[in-house]
Amino acid sequence: MGDEDNLKGEQAFKNSYVPKWTNQITIRSVITSFILSIVFNFIVCKLNFSTGIIPSLNVAAGLLGFAVIKAYTALLHKCGLLKQPFTRQENTVIQTCIVASSGIAFSSGTGSYLLAMSPYISGQVGGGGDMPINTKVLSLGWMMGFLFVVSFVGLFSIMPLRKLMILKYKLTYPSGTATAHLLNSLHTPKGAKLAKKQVAMLFKSFLGSFSFGFFQWFFNGGDGCGFSSFPTFGLQAFKQKFYFDFSCTYVGVGMICPYIINISLLLGSIISWGVMWPLIEQKKGVWYSAGLSPTSLSGIQGYRVFGAIAMMLGDGLYHCISMLLQVAYSLKLQYSQKNEVASSVNPEGDDYQIAEVDYDVERRTEYFLKDQIPNWVACSGYVVLAAVSIVTVSHIFPPLKWYHVLVAYLIAPVLAFCNAYGCGLTDWSLASNYGKIAIIIFSSWVGLPNGGVLAGLVSCGVMMSIVSTASDLMQDFKTGYLTLASPRSMFLSQVIGTAMGCIMSPLIFWFFYNAYKLGDPTGAYPAPYAQVYRGIALLGAKGFSSLPKHCLTLAIILFCTSVLINMIHDLLMHYETKYKIHRYIPNPMALAIPFYLGGYFAIDMCIGSLILFIWEKKSKQNSKDFAPALASGLICGDSLWSVPAAILSLAGAQSPICMKFLSAPMNLKVDKFLSGE
Repeated sequence: MGDEDNLKGEQAFKNSYVPKWTNQITIRSVITSFILSIVFNFIVCKLNFSTGIIPSLNVAAGLLGFAVIKAYTALLHKCGLLKQPFTRQENTVIQTCIVASSGIAFSSGTGSYLLAMSPYISGQVGGGGDMPINTKVLSLGWMMGFLFVVSFVGLFSIMPLRKLMILKYKLTYPSGTATAHLLNSLHTPKGAKLAKKQVAMLFKSFLGSFSFGFFQWFFNGGDGCGFSSFPTFGLQAFKQKFYFDFSCTYVGVGMICPYIINISLLLGSIISWGVMWPLIEQKKGVWYSAGLSPTSLSGIQGYRVFGAIAMMLGDGLYHCISMLLQVAYSLKLQYSQKNEVASSVNPEGDDYQIAEVDYDVERRTEYFLKDQIPNWVACSGYVVLAAVSIVTVSHIFPPLKWYHVLVAYLIAPVLAFCNAYGCGLTDWSLASNYGKIAIIIFSSWVGLPNGGVLAGLVSCGVMMSIVSTASDLMQDFKTGYLTLASPRSMFLSQVIGTAMGCIMSPLIFWFFYNAYKLGDPTGAYPAPYAQVYRGIALLGAKGFSSLPKHCLTLAIILFCTSVLINMIHDLLMHYETKYKIHRYIPNPMALAIPFYLGGYFAIDMCIGSLILFIWEKKSKQNSKDFAPALASGLICGDSLWSVPAAILSLAGAQSPICMKFLSAPMNLKVDKFLSGE
């Protein structure tokens, strides 16, 4: 057993059976994927509707898939009914299907561009973009139809380049590689023992988080009641959205996100809600009308939303240009290296084979090239699906003409390649940034009177769906390459997961949409990106005239600040390697998110970081093994409590207690009122 435990890479699986691709996708794997996809779609939707910050859930998906199937197969084995053993390839298929399905919950825009089309968000944003031609009444029918016609196109956009990306360029795809290492370790004897403990930790934290959510419900009997409105740092700080809201979800998210992201969120909330917004609010009646609604973009809300948009666009544009330059440089480097070694390599040799390879590379390459998907399938699939999408999308959304959608589909493969290549280098998907740029281009092209706001939001959906799905597919191909899963089973798993997501995501959105007022800045689910994306579309369609006084100046300053911070970070990363100061430079995107929401969730996430930091100081290996499981359990438990909470809300059930905090003078007034004095 000791020798077996010490084997590394594919040597540990030398005698393991690798099933045919048709046996890697089993009925049990599809059923398990379906059940867990519901769970993860709820999680992603809740995160979308609350803050829009979504961590990587690959580890949780792989671990839960392993736990469910392992329990099922162990039961069948005891009964003598086990016909096919559970392999890492089947585990990879499950993980891929779950991630593909929950990925649709993000790219579907139910918390961003899709919700931004609604008359409710349009009424909040105002600015002249609330005409009927610039809005769309949400309904399940057209939402599902839209997702089905745009979500599958991305799967075919860069599939012919899979061998180029994985074998020739040897891109790392850090998330895909980390997921593969997890799945490989789970299926070794030593890894299986650790997995049992990790699963136990996950379920304990899940039960604790779910139970705490249930406990909190009893104290939420009114607006501003409960633990989520606990003025941790005093009532004045609470008014500026600085408090701990006892969210297990964001404590867990904070344990997964890097330290610098959480610190950046806290710093952004201090700069905005602690300094900028209080100063601008002193100009009420001078810079903007004192009688405006708190949610009007012509008032203080405009500075918050457009300030956040400016920083996000600055960060997104910088990274897009930087990524394009990196891709061009890397391709040039690959080409020059190929020419340098051409004389020393057999000209008759295969492009994907080298003279001497280790056992791992040889075996993985063999299986990766074994079950090919013909390029004509990918090319014809893209053309046919794009044609269907052009007709359908322009029919559902009349302001976006067929030639607009055609242009989007002509540009999309290039951006999909850049995003997938960049994601392989840096693990950073810029899908939402490409979507924001598409909003500005198409909304300005169509124009405000012709439905430019709606057209921009739809084009964002088309672009995001293709670009996001393409990078996710390459991540999964990398995972499959490292676990010997067939490309065909991986692709089919992606198709199944995408189909599940196109049905589940709108259904879960509709569930929340009917139970809560999504997009209400003062509600439980403010869906911040809905206003942000509509604000970007309004900016593109109407121009700078939609901004309140001095807001353009503030936006330019914040845009330039975002670019400058990124430049400083990259320069330090390349030229200052001794102290690695670049690790302490804040992230502009993370700085911008609290501009609209406030600091409450940043405090939750920093508490998660603090827990992880103390845990690492106490036992680094222990925290490395169990922190992801603990964090995943906290996220899953709290997120799934939203299901019974929403059912209770739909049924009209009211929490029996309202726990609310008042200042001492206000408390005296309430006491006098109640006593009839």
